[in-house]
Order: sequence, then C-alpha cells, then structure tokens
Amino acid sequence: MSGTPADLTQPKPPAWAKKWLIAAGIYNLVWGALVVLFPLVWFDLAGMEAPRYPQLWQCVGMIVGVYGIGYLAAARDPWRHWPIVLVGLLGKIFGPIGFAQAVIEGAFPPAFGLTILTNDLLWWIPFSMMLWGAAKSQHAPRGDAPALSAALEGAQDQHGKTLREISDARPALALLVRHSGCTFCKEALADLAQQREAIEREGLAIVVVSMSEPESLAKSASVAGLGDVHLVSDPQRDLYRALELGRGTFGQLFGPSVWWRGAMATMRGNLAGGLDGDGFQMPGAFVLHKGGIVRAYRHQTAADRPDLGALACERPA
Repeated sequence: MSGTPADLTQPKPPAWAKKWLIAAGIYNLVWGALVVLFPLVWFDLAGMEAPRYPQLWQCVGMIVGVYGIGYLAAARDPWRHWPIVLVGLLGKIFGPIGFAQAVIEGAFPPAFGLTILTNDLLWWIPFSMMLWGAAKSQHAPRGDAPALSAALEGAQDQHGKTLREISDARPALALLVRHSGCTFCKEALADLAQQREAIEREGLAIVVVSMSEPESLAKSASVAGLGDVHLVSDPQRDLYRALELGRGTFGQLFGPSVWWRGAMATMRGNLAGGLDGDGFQMPGAFVLHKGGIVRAYRHQTAADRPDLGALACERPA
C-alpha cells in the first residue's frame, strides 16, 4: 500500500534556468537595439505601412532592451529574483493576446506576428518552470530529515502528550493532512470521522497531524467532528519528513486526475480555503506502534483517497 516517497531534497536553481535567463537577456538587448536603430525594418518585412510616429515603436524597443538587463540580473539567482521572471512572463502572455485582438480587428497583418514566436511563445515553458521552481523553493526543508524516534518524541498533541507516548500505549492511526484550506484534507477528515467508530473499535488511537497552527487545526477537526481526537500541529514538517512524505511534483499536485477529484470533492461541500502551510507537501496515513511504522499509505497524488478503515484494521498476512 505504500508508494514511492516524493523527492525529499531541497530544490536549488538548476543550471538551465540561468542559461535561459542569460539567453533571454541577450535576445532582448539585441532585439531592442535593432528596433531603436532600425525602427521601420519590421514593418517593411511584414509589408505594412510605416508608422507615422516611429518613435513610439522605438520606445517599445527600449522597454524590451531594459527587460534584457533585468533578465541578466535575475540569472545570478533565478529563485531569488522570481518577480523579474514573473513580470517577463506576464508580458509574454499579454503581448500575444493583444496582437491577436489587433489581427481580428484588422489593425495588424498576421505576418507581423512572426516576432511573437521568438519574443513571447518561445519563453513560456522555461519561464513557467522557473516560477514553479522558485515557488517550491520558498518552503523547502532545511537540513536532514529527523529520525522517526525523535520526531515521535517531539510531536505533542493539544494536551501535551507526545505521539511516542500515544503510539506506545496502543497502535495509533496517524493521518497527516496538508493544511486546513486543502479540499482533499477536508475530505480526508470527513472520511476519518465516518470510519472513526470502526477504527476505535479495533483498539487504535486516532491522531490528526497538520502543518497548520494549533488553533486552525483544532477548528478544522472540530468542523469534521474530530475535535476530541489527538491533534498534532507540525508546521516544521518534522513528522512528514521522518515518515518520508516528500513534496509533490506538478503532476502530483495539479494533474488531470487531481483537478477532477477536486471538482468532485468540492461538490460534496469540501470547499478550498486559504493556503496554511507548504502547498507542495504531500499527505499520508500511517499505523504507528512502539516507535515504528506498522502500515503506511503515502499518497501518489494530492487527490488520493485511501480507505482509512481498511488501513487501520488490516491484519498481518
């Protein structure tokens, strides 16, 4: 039932990100300089009438060239200078939209749009990937994952009882959700509430672990009817890392199945809320006892919906 843990390493700016930004900077500087020096060439190539005020087109070239300087500066640390990449990507998205409108209205011939290919479309994927990497790096874990024994002893519920004490006394089903605003986490809490009686009848304690702060976690659990179970707030994600729950890939967090399941969960009343924790963190469910993992379910996508009752009550072969 256990899946392959997601990547646990701290992401760093890859070499390709720097190379793409350097290329973008050089391209913008060259293109901008050509427009400033030879403003009418592009219109001649497209068979268009020369503009009455070519100085306006030269201003466009100047702006593009200035962006080039920004890209070269951002290449020193693409993750840190992500706002420059974001502004650049927005310009490369809105530019083609404006050009498409001009073509529809008959103001520009389609041939003038050839520059869109190299000015804008070429950069969509690498710039988007840079922004994804920068966002993922914001909450990246620092240092090595703690040992499971240390994480269990360091995690305390709302009454000050450690998870090690709870799971030593009897097996414990620990549900590690992502954050209080997650649609799938609300669904998981509702599923747990429905199966709570059967789980407790098997003699298991129930523990809900979240990255949310204690007050937020208590509110979410109370709404689901789980306010009286063991609640553990783990904003530093020590338990998540000790249990080898990594951070999701784009497909694990935003793949087609995730969107579909998200729509279904929302229709059942599990409305998404604000981000309260690391949005990249993957969830999981574990049966813990005497400092060890008895059974585990590590989500392959954020939308997975494990049978918590079956996980808790499964008998060894």
